Amino acid sequence: MVSKRGRLDQFIAGTLQIPKKAVRELLINNKVRVDGQFAKSLDLQIDEFTHIECNGVVLRHYQKRYYMLNKPDGVVSATIDDKHPTALGLMTGINTEMLHIAGRLDLHSTGLLLLTNDAKWSEALMAPDHKVDKKYLVTLANPLDQAYVEAFANGMYFEYENITTLPAQLMLLSSHQARVVLREGKYHQIKRMFGRFRNPVVALHRESVGDIVLDHTLLAGEFRALTKAEVDSVFQH
Repeated sequence: MVSKRGRLDQFIAGTLQIPKKAVRELLINNKVRVDGQFAKSLDLQIDEFTHIECNGVVLRHYQKRYYMLNKPDGVVSATIDDKHPTALGLMTGINTEMLHIAGRLDLHSTGLLLLTNDAKWSEALMAPDHKVDKKYLVTLANPLDQAYVEAFANGMYFEYENITTLPAQLMLLSSHQARVVLREGKYHQIKRMFGRFRNPVVALHRESVGDIVLDHTLLAGEFRALTKAEVDSVFQH
């Protein structure tokens, strides 16, 4: 989702279906408030969260919203899907208008899914140069050993994209389970990295993105709003 920036006069003219000359008259006569202040400039830049009033009537007022969802297996990270239940379909009891997913999970992957209507926030969170740590709990079909740790730390070359993955941290938890920390998110990256060892991933569960950790009180399919500290953490790296 892209932030919807534009000029104030274009927005008012389009919303009220009046010429820009009439918009100028509204501003001259202190009829337009932007974020509580009388607007003076026609070319004032606004976005989807700018509060705009004209003659006391609210023309635009969206609040920024941020949620975490404990995504279950079999739910697709999408707004609409013909075959599977969607993440947004689980967000019952709230207005899901404008919400989008910041960092998708595969159909059978579970765990932390972040949703917001704030494009700048999600772009900062997922931008490749931001390199936010993403932590996953992975269960494998076959036993693990130290060779996996070294291979993940060295990075792996993917011939199809002609890229080498960034060094990734792998911690062995048991014979068939490991915790993986990535700082990027290539297509099916974790499954493909374990695939080098011909070791299928049985379960993939995202535990955290940056400083935002999945709330363990949330059952699969449940969600809650992010705290201010969790929201602000995205811009502290």
